[in-house]
Amino acid sequence: MAAVAGAGAAAATAGADRTADDGRAPGRAPARPVRRLVDRMSLAEKVGQLFVSRAYGHSATEPDPADAEKNLELFGVRTAAELVSRYHLGGIIYFAWAHNTRTPHQIAALSAGLQEAALASGPGIPLLLSTDQEHGAVARVGKPATLFPGAMALGAQHRATGSTAEARRAARIAGTELAAMGIRQDYAPVADVNVNPANPVIGVRSFGADPGAVAELVAAQVRGYQAAGVAATAKHFPGHGDTETDSHVGLPVMRHSRAVWEELDEPPFRAAVEAGVDAVMTAHIVFPALDPSGDPATLSRPIVTGILRERLGFRGVVVTDALDMAGVRQKYGDDRVPVLALLAGCDQLLNPPDLGLAHRSVLAAVESGELTEERVEESVLRILELKARRGLFDGAGASAGTVDESVGVPEHLAAASAIAEGTTTVLANPAGLLPLDASAAPRLLVTGTDPVSPSGTTGPPTAVLARELTALGCRATALPPARAAAAAPGHAAVLVCTYNVPEGESPQRTLVADLLATGVPVVVVALRNPYDSARLPACAAEVATYTWGDAEMRAAARVLTGAVRPAGRLPVPVPGRYPLGHGVAY
Repeated sequence: MAAVAGAGAAAATAGADRTADDGRAPGRAPARPVRRLVDRMSLAEKVGQLFVSRAYGHSATEPDPADAEKNLELFGVRTAAELVSRYHLGGIIYFAWAHNTRTPHQIAALSAGLQEAALASGPGIPLLLSTDQEHGAVARVGKPATLFPGAMALGAQHRATGSTAEARRAARIAGTELAAMGIRQDYAPVADVNVNPANPVIGVRSFGADPGAVAELVAAQVRGYQAAGVAATAKHFPGHGDTETDSHVGLPVMRHSRAVWEELDEPPFRAAVEAGVDAVMTAHIVFPALDPSGDPATLSRPIVTGILRERLGFRGVVVTDALDMAGVRQKYGDDRVPVLALLAGCDQLLNPPDLGLAHRSVLAAVESGELTEERVEESVLRILELKARRGLFDGAGASAGTVDESVGVPEHLAAASAIAEGTTTVLANPAGLLPLDASAAPRLLVTGTDPVSPSGTTGPPTAVLARELTALGCRATALPPARAAAAAPGHAAVLVCTYNVPEGESPQRTLVADLLATGVPVVVVALRNPYDSARLPACAAEVATYTWGDAEMRAAARVLTGAVRPAGRLPVPVPGRYPLGHGVAY
C-alpha cells in the first residue's frame, strides 16, 4: 500500500497544473513527481503502461460466465481486474460488444472496480479508461446517456451558421457524461476531411469536405471535451478522408501529393494541436508522398515523429489505432507491430490482438537493445502527465450520485434535440410538398432501410420517424419495403429512409422506383451519407439527417412538418447534384 500512497501523492502535485478552462494541455516540461514515479517502476510496469486493452465483462471482478471464459481464452485470466494486475496496464478500452457498456451505473461501477485493481497493484497508477464515443454513427455508450448528432451533422449546422458553439457544447456535455462514468479518454473528434463519397469507413464520421471548417470544428470539440476533464483524441493522422479501403479489413493507400496533404489533410490536425489536444490517433494507411517505404502511418517514423512531432510540434500522447485491425498487420507480424509503433514515435498501443505476445515483444526489444528503456520512459512520462492533467491521481472513481446528476439529464437531452434540429438538411423540394400540413392529419407511409440503431435507441428509424410524425398530428404508419408499394395508394406521401445507397442498381433504388410508379409523392430521407440522392431517381423531396438516432428522427419529423424551419446546409458536395453549402429553406 505504500506504493499506492506514494503514487497518489506524487501525481497529485503533477495534477495541480492539469488544464486551463478551455481544455488546453499544460507546458512541455514533465512534472518532477511524475518523473520520480517512473524512476521507481520496473521495466515490466513501464511497458504495461503503454498498453490499452479490451477486456470482457460488465464487472471488473464478477463477469458473466461467458465473458470470464473469453478472458481466460485470450488473456489467461478470468476477470478484467486480474488482467489489469497481470500486465500493469495503462488503460482499458470499453466496447459494447465486450459487454462493458450496459447502463451508466454499471459503467461507473466497472470503472471504479478497474481503478481499484490498478491502484492495488504494482506502482498504484490509475488507468486511463477510454472508448469510441464519437456520437452519430459510432457510439459505444447508448441511452439513457445523451446521444448527440455526429460530426457531419454538426458540419451541416456550422455550414449554415458559421458558429462552432454547438459543436463545443455537444462535446462538453458528452465529456461531462463520460467523466461521470469514469471514462477519461474519448477517441474523438475525427479530424479526417471526407472528400471521397466512396470512403467506406469515414463518411459521416467527418465534419465535412472543407478543411477550414473541419479544422474549426475539431478545435471546438477538443476544447469542449477537455474542459469537461476528458482527454480528446484527434484521429486518424495523417488523414483517412480520401480512401476507398476500410483499414479494419485492408490497407488503404492515400494518393495525395505532399502539397495536397498540406492544403487538405493537415489543417484539422494542426488546429487540434494548437487547441491543446491531449492525444492524436494514427491511421493504418500507406501515404507514399509522406513516407515511400510502404509502411502504414502507425509504423512510420517520418510521419509520426517527422511530421506530427517535429512539423506540427505535438507534445502529447500518440495512440495507435487498434492493433487488431488488418491495415497494420499485413506487412509485419503481431510480434513486430508494437515494437515498430514505438520506434515510429507512438506512445499508447491500443488493443493488440494478442496482449501477451505484444507485451513480451516490447520487453524483448528493450532487452536486445532494439528499443532503449529511455525511449519507453518517454512514452510513459507522456501518458502519466496526461493522467495527471485529467485529474486521475486526484480520485478517478465515479459515484452513483454523479451519474444521476450528469448522465442523460433533461437539460442534456434537450440540448441534443435542439442541436439536431439545426442539422437536418432539406436538399430538394421542387413541388413545394414540404412542409407537410400536420394540421390536416395526412396519411403517411414510412418505409425503407432500418440500419442497426445507435445503442439504446427506442426502435428502428422508420418506426421512430412514424411515431414522431404521428405525435405531431400526422397519421403515419411504418411498413417493411416488401409491403410498401402495394400499400402506398391512398397516402399523402411515402417517406423512404435510405442508407448508403450504392452506385448502380440496388434494392433501395428499386424500392424508390416502385414507389414512384404508384404516383404517390415520395420523400427520400437519407439516414447516413447525403450522397444517396445522387444514386436515386429524382423525388418530390429529399432530406439528409446524417445520423439515425432518436434525436435525429425527432428533428426530421419536425422539419418535415414545418414545426421547425430547415437550417442545415451540406458540409460536403454531392457529385452531380448539389454543391457544398446547398440547402433548401421554407
